[in-house]
Amino acid sequence: MTQPDKARIKIFDTTLRDGEQSPGATMTHDEKLEIASMLDEMGVDVIEAGFPIASEGDFAAVKAIAEQTERATICGLARANVRDIDRCWEAVRHARHPRIHTFIGTSPLHRAIPNLTTDEMADRIHDTVTHARDLCEDVQWSPMDATRTEWDYLARVVEIAIRAGATTINIPDTVGYTAPVESADLIRRLIAEVPGAGDVVFATHCHNDLGMATANALAAVEGGARQIECTINGLGERAGNTALEEVVMALKVRGDILPFATGVDTRKIMAISRRVAAVSGFPVQFNKAIVGKNAFAHESGIHQDGMLKNPENFEIMRPEDVGLSATTLTMGKHSGRAALRSKLSDLGFEVADNQLADVFVRFKALADRKKEVYDDDLIALMQVEERTAEDRIKVGSLRVVCGTEGPQQASLTLSIDGQDASADATGDGPVDAAFNAVKALVDHGARLQLYQVSAVTEGTDAQATVTVRMEEAGRIVTGQSADTDTVVASVKAYVNALNRLMMRRGKVSGDLPEVSYKDAG
Repeated sequence: MTQPDKARIKIFDTTLRDGEQSPGATMTHDEKLEIASMLDEMGVDVIEAGFPIASEGDFAAVKAIAEQTERATICGLARANVRDIDRCWEAVRHARHPRIHTFIGTSPLHRAIPNLTTDEMADRIHDTVTHARDLCEDVQWSPMDATRTEWDYLARVVEIAIRAGATTINIPDTVGYTAPVESADLIRRLIAEVPGAGDVVFATHCHNDLGMATANALAAVEGGARQIECTINGLGERAGNTALEEVVMALKVRGDILPFATGVDTRKIMAISRRVAAVSGFPVQFNKAIVGKNAFAHESGIHQDGMLKNPENFEIMRPEDVGLSATTLTMGKHSGRAALRSKLSDLGFEVADNQLADVFVRFKALADRKKEVYDDDLIALMQVEERTAEDRIKVGSLRVVCGTEGPQQASLTLSIDGQDASADATGDGPVDAAFNAVKALVDHGARLQLYQVSAVTEGTDAQATVTVRMEEAGRIVTGQSADTDTVVASVKAYVNALNRLMMRRGKVSGDLPEVSYKDAG
């Protein structure tokens, strides 16, 4: 008996827009273009490239992505006003498949922000969606905080948006409030009761505040939604968004009860997950579904025995299905450049000859310090390489004195815009002393919000990955680095965060900011 064709679900990726709104997750122009290219290659249907009105940098990135992308629809976000929509159109108009996504908050709480009556808001929705459709054939409209909007009013404005020309109606669970049964029922009821609903695509956009984003998105699909908005690694504001890798693999693995298909090449998931983690500064938690370090690890004796007998005993998908290399230890200090390039390619890193030469030097130095070099060591090495390539502040040398007899001391040399500067400092421990030495050299008012250390691999010679989060005048940045010396990794992560802070300052002002520093001799 012939199996019926599976319904096609569009994957709408908003990593570059909603994902980048995570505090500290700012990406550079080139990083955004790279992530967009990877999304296009993996088969994402729609890429929400940014919020063009937000800044000149956002506009330039959306425009460049629109011009370079070969297959995916390129979407820009716009508030419900003519100025936003016109700016959005200017950014996406040269895409092979452009889309304008306009929105307004429709719940009682959000209606109070612009102080509009329900009738005034309805008129604005009609006028702005009409204006967007006059510019672009593909218009998406979202009633922000839809899941807390009164049913009668939600149905009314959805109908207005459809009549005004919207081709996709997205139903956002903006604050992660709804539950799966509600998510499915809301979509199902809108499709059944709103005039014209059968002529548009319904989409779902879920946040993970209660840990139900993936479940809510899949429930919405069962209710009739045919587009899922999601991000790589679930990156997003607060607790994040629906994770692309989770919904895509759920649809693939559970096709028996979810008769839907996507166009995503799942073998590219791991590579883009690692890249987004690197450029955003947001590490993936070890037990994260699909892409976490432990997602395919088995330590329990019962599990290991079962895996040896038949992998299907404890794995519902193969590691290679998501692009995970089956090998974990093949490199050492005697490995050559060709082997390193091949291994990096397996891990999702393509390097040019010049970059390979630089990476090879760092790999040899790492191999001399570690008895065994694992895949995760190489990934950490590459992430550090990519994060520091264009840094204006770089760590030169560091020497620390610590132990039971204080005070702890640090001597540090930094290269700042090509000029070397050195300082000595003391502190409550070697890391605090080293950070104080950085402060003595780089003038900044940032406050350290988070300092976190984790081992890349096992063993006393393991590399430490250090994450720091800093805040200055409302701007939040995240820095990361890895090294077999935890204090060195800490300073490099701190400096990486300062470099991102310089970038954020420039993004706000539109100019390259000066780096204030003191030459302490």
